[in-house]
Amino acid sequence: MATYLMLFRLTQQGIQHIKEAPLHVRIAKEVCRSLGGEVKQFHFLMGQYDSAFTLEASNDETAAKIALAIGALGNVQTETLRAFTETEFSEIVAKLT
Repeated sequence: MATYLMLFRLTQQGIQHIKEAPLHVRIAKEVCRSLGGEVKQFHFLMGQYDSAFTLEASNDETAAKIALAIGALGNVQTETLRAFTETEFSEIVAKLT
């Protein structure tokens, strides 16, 4: 399974319904599971982004479907980054010519 950092920014709709945000997080986690992903961690953030998931998915296509499905709910905009472990990073570097 590949790891992704899925970053979220609240939309106007998300801000207007902020008291429902814990429910929206649970729904987003269910969306991930239903599309073949698994949320490993949730973080509420201070700064440029409002929250984030550490997500595992089988491939980039699955992660993209998850991001689109969560974004379609209207409460957040997403930005998804592929994350590599230290071991994966070392293996990638070792293959450089």
